[in-house]
Amino acid sequence: MMKLPSEVAEYFPYGTVRPHQDDFIATINSAINERRSVLIEGSNGLGKTISSLSACLPVAIKKNLKILYVARTHRQHDRVIEELRAVYKRHPISGVSIRGRNEMCLNAFAARGAFDSKSLMEVCELLKAKGRCPYYVNVDERTYDYLQLQKQVAARPYTASEIMRVCKKREVCPYELIKGAVSDAKVLALSYLYVFDPQIRTAFLKNLETELGKIILIVDEAHNLPETAIDISSSSLTLFVMRQAELEANRFGNKDIEEFTRFFRVEVEKITENISKEQLIAPESILERIEKQGNIPDPKKFFEHLHEEGVAIKKALLAEGKNPRSYVHAMGEFLLKWVDTLGDDSYINVASKYFNKENNKTAKLEIVALDPAKITEPVFSSTYANVIMSGTLQPLEAYARITKLPEDTVRFLAPSPFPKEHVFSAVCLGVTTSMEKRTPQMYQTMIERINEVVNSTPTNTGIFAASFQVLNSLLAEGLENSLLKPLFYEKSGMKSKVNEKLVQDFKACGDKGGAVFLGVQGGRTSEGVDFPGNQMNSVVVVGVPYAEPTPRVKAQIEYYDQCFPGLGREYGYVLPAMKKASQAAGRPIRTLDDKGAIVFLDYRFSTSYCKSFLPTWITNNMKVLPDKAGVLANEVSSFFRA
Repeated sequence: MMKLPSEVAEYFPYGTVRPHQDDFIATINSAINERRSVLIEGSNGLGKTISSLSACLPVAIKKNLKILYVARTHRQHDRVIEELRAVYKRHPISGVSIRGRNEMCLNAFAARGAFDSKSLMEVCELLKAKGRCPYYVNVDERTYDYLQLQKQVAARPYTASEIMRVCKKREVCPYELIKGAVSDAKVLALSYLYVFDPQIRTAFLKNLETELGKIILIVDEAHNLPETAIDISSSSLTLFVMRQAELEANRFGNKDIEEFTRFFRVEVEKITENISKEQLIAPESILERIEKQGNIPDPKKFFEHLHEEGVAIKKALLAEGKNPRSYVHAMGEFLLKWVDTLGDDSYINVASKYFNKENNKTAKLEIVALDPAKITEPVFSSTYANVIMSGTLQPLEAYARITKLPEDTVRFLAPSPFPKEHVFSAVCLGVTTSMEKRTPQMYQTMIERINEVVNSTPTNTGIFAASFQVLNSLLAEGLENSLLKPLFYEKSGMKSKVNEKLVQDFKACGDKGGAVFLGVQGGRTSEGVDFPGNQMNSVVVVGVPYAEPTPRVKAQIEYYDQCFPGLGREYGYVLPAMKKASQAAGRPIRTLDDKGAIVFLDYRFSTSYCKSFLPTWITNNMKVLPDKAGVLANEVSSFFRA
């Protein structure tokens, strides 16, 4: 029997609710009605998308607010529109999913030359100003057609790909069309950057013709947000960009800039010469080198000069019919940020060595942010209310503090909708990936346990290792030869298209006797791909994916220790690892009909400390198995027979 609040029942499009879904919906609806945010963990299969939408829609309509639903993937954005279509049959709700400008741009010239969304934004603005984009020109020239389209888009839910198809046919700019329609749409599904990147947000809210105070924000897969926030605030400058800036300055006859970029590149090469991976550097030391060796008395003034010249170069390139990408501009922007973040202890400066796409060793300077709240708090404190949800947010208190959610945020752990008999979870004693125990003998024991799972599983098994080092050691110790089923495995630096094909081929084996997939925790397959039904019956989580204790990881721990005394290691080191493990563990159980076995190959998962960071639906009936051959095989076999 449904127990939904009456105002929600009007918008909930299905005749029945899943177990505990009504509690999930009622908690959100009550918080939003009180204008409070809600931090809510709910496992897969609960129907979080439609639950959050139907809980927020009545408030949004009553108070004339917009709902922004942010998620990571296009698939998740389109899912929002699919659910809205079901709602639309009861209520005429409009909505649209939006992709980044670089994915919606039909102008091959602009898209080809832009290496990120910000540079495309600049190229696009310049082309529009000069009347050089036919798709944009057509918006003005075919006004009637365009306005009809806009009216159509604002009338009911549409996905970004549907809009792009129509625009391609009519030769008008899909980005402009969506921009024109968003102010009339009730629900927008889009990426985190539109809301959390300050530069993109300012432009976006202008098109939306609204302010954050008139927005209910739903953040899906919210466990990703702290990392995304840190990426938004961080910047890097590579030797490649410095070299290109030098060539660019030469081409445009900027002698002083050419000399500076050459000098600076040589200095960075000297600094990074003896670094094996990365090293923290004092930001002032770079400015001192520029003043003394570079003979530049006022570095900040010179960086402003670089920046201005970069803008002029962009305009000149466009006038030549070339792509207006300027490396001088990029360098100026980075160095100005270097000065602006000076003395701010929520940033560190790093010099690092890495392998580029051609597999050659090169180097870069980085400004690394340590505080996600600098990006999240200005948003969370300004919206009408926020719904922050994911299947892996525990402990909720830690998440609320790291992202600085409002003090009165409602916290809720939704019980799992899965029948108990559909989930088997176990930890094996006697195995671990802790550094000093990584011996050939340990890997042999792990391979034996993996085989016990694979041979007792009806079809497909997923294995997610703590790192590529662990993955490669399993292969080196003979995992592939020991298996009776075909093995598909991820490689470090694999292109996304190759990875997608690998996953597709593995999934197809679910109906052909089964196979084994070997990937890493925290990788794109362990977090971004679902394996319902026979696509993955069992998952083996090999080891705790603690980060390598690099200078930046240590700095993150120290920073959190200053902000949250005594909790630095937990917030900066343990939590990120346990989130990765939880995400990997949840892969096989995506729908209420799925039956999945989850096996942790590391005794550390049996400790009450580690268990406290795993979702309750995994730990509730978790078995701890002795270090004895055959025990795991018996448990997994009897689970699938039951």
